[in-house]
Amino acid sequence: MKKQFYVNGEWKTAEKFAELRSPHTKEVIAQIPQATREEVEQAIDVAHDTRAQMAELTAYERAAILEHLTQLFIDNREKAAKIISSEAGKPIKYALGEIDRTIETYKFAAEEAKRLTGEMIPMDAAKNGANRFGYTIEQPIGVIAAITPFNFPQNLVAHKVGPAIAAGNTIVLKPASQTPLSALFLAELIDQTALPKGAFNVVTGSGKTVGDALVEHDKVKMITFTGSPAVGIGIQKKAGLKKVALELGSNSGLIIDRNVDLSQIVPKCVMGAFSNQGQICISLQRTYVMDELFEEFIEQFASLTKKLVIGNPLEDTTDISAMINPKEQERAMSWVQEAVQNGAEIITGGTIENGVFMPTILSNVAPNLKVSCQEVFAPIVVVNRISSIEEGIDAINDSNYGLQAGIFTNDIQTAFKASKKLEVGGVMINDIPTYRIDQMPYGGVKESGTGKEGLKYAIHEMTETKLVVWNNQ
Repeated sequence: MKKQFYVNGEWKTAEKFAELRSPHTKEVIAQIPQATREEVEQAIDVAHDTRAQMAELTAYERAAILEHLTQLFIDNREKAAKIISSEAGKPIKYALGEIDRTIETYKFAAEEAKRLTGEMIPMDAAKNGANRFGYTIEQPIGVIAAITPFNFPQNLVAHKVGPAIAAGNTIVLKPASQTPLSALFLAELIDQTALPKGAFNVVTGSGKTVGDALVEHDKVKMITFTGSPAVGIGIQKKAGLKKVALELGSNSGLIIDRNVDLSQIVPKCVMGAFSNQGQICISLQRTYVMDELFEEFIEQFASLTKKLVIGNPLEDTTDISAMINPKEQERAMSWVQEAVQNGAEIITGGTIENGVFMPTILSNVAPNLKVSCQEVFAPIVVVNRISSIEEGIDAINDSNYGLQAGIFTNDIQTAFKASKKLEVGGVMINDIPTYRIDQMPYGGVKESGTGKEGLKYAIHEMTETKLVVWNNQ
């Protein structure tokens, strides 16, 4: 089925199309239009021309649009989830969970649209501030280009589209090449709301053509990108004075202290390591377990992992299905082989069966190996032994990334120490680093990126703070 992209409230066709294949069946499920640079620039012009109309909407009107979109997702929950499963290979139970989070994200955006305020400035606190009255206002910045990944094709889009609308901006969205159907379905839903036509546009095509046009265009005022560090760093270099928000991934670490209840912890670790085939920015990738609990943890972890159900992502019972494409599975396999060649032990997994990369636990992994120091983005988790909490903190910090980390401990001093010493954007005490709710500030340090997502925080990134001072003399 040939699809169209969405610009100025209209569905546009293209001269060239690319086949979209199911990660699970490998069958062609759609023909996706490949926009030219000129078509991308036309979408940007449309978004630019709609700025004034969008900025004139009241907070009440912006919130009402987002509330309507929220309801449309509630009404189309199963349809939206099935689209995710078919194009991304995400098991349907997790796809439904993603839509539930998407609903919350747009709901939060609607609520934050009504709370977008500046602040009073105490001008007379300065010697020369007498008889002055000062305040700030938050104004939309204009055209926002959103470039999104495949792993959460609705909720990570919502984290860019929701705050952009709440702040009164216009948007041009370039979805991941593997998951355009979710973005085009979003366009179908938005088209039913009162959002001004041209305020939201979806352009599909290659990252090189569409992405470069968005990053380089003078009328685009902000780039919000989720993806690989290599691409993100390239965007930063090309963006000039545009605002840039980059969420660039991680290799999230977890510390497990002595004297904790493994029966409560291990199921969370299985979920954190293998949900969505490990294709999550904050997927549990590195686990550091104190000596006393190491053997017991490995035994329980492997036992639960082996019970995961492998199969068709559209079946309710499936826990694990195919990764996004065969090349990614081959890359992940080569990383496992490198680890084994350098002394790592495979506790379970390490094979591809019926086109599915089996959930893999590795132990005794050196810190310089790819499965440890790079972002694995696959159902692979490293479990290593430590003899002190400090050793675990140092191991997690020995990374180019720093998105989130976790620690399970019953000692409050240990928890406080970890919260201060871990070099990450978020520390989860007595939880896995994969924990996220959608209104919390979310973003990392080092090569994990710049800027914060989470509706209130993203909205602030998508506005300009203007100071107004009245002289009352």
